[in-house]
Amino acid sequence: MKIITVCGSLKFVKEMMEITEKMELQGNCMLVPIYNPSKSSKDDFTKEEALLLDKMHKERIKLSDAILVVNVNDYIGSSTKSEIEFAKSLNKEIIYYTDLVNNKEVN
Repeated sequence: MKIITVCGSLKFVKEMMEITEKMELQGNCMLVPIYNPSKSSKDDFTKEEALLLDKMHKERIKLSDAILVVNVNDYIGSSTKSEIEFAKSLNKEIIYYTDLVNNKEVN
């Protein structure tokens, strides 16, 4: 079992939830960002709330063995890029959604 934090743009929340379910059913513990349909962008939060959410997401990454980057159509935004760099600085495994779509298994 791996602990994996899901990273990516919330515009791909449907894909995030689908792949999270599949990976949980493979025996992984998945940590996901909070999602509120009425607040689908960081712009919908106060500056303080956005900073706190970012801090908490980094705490999830610290707890994880790996991160899963949901990069639909190879899209990776600036926030996700910074999460990837943070995970790399902690020597975390980086798993890309596009690789999983191409049938690579997570062990």
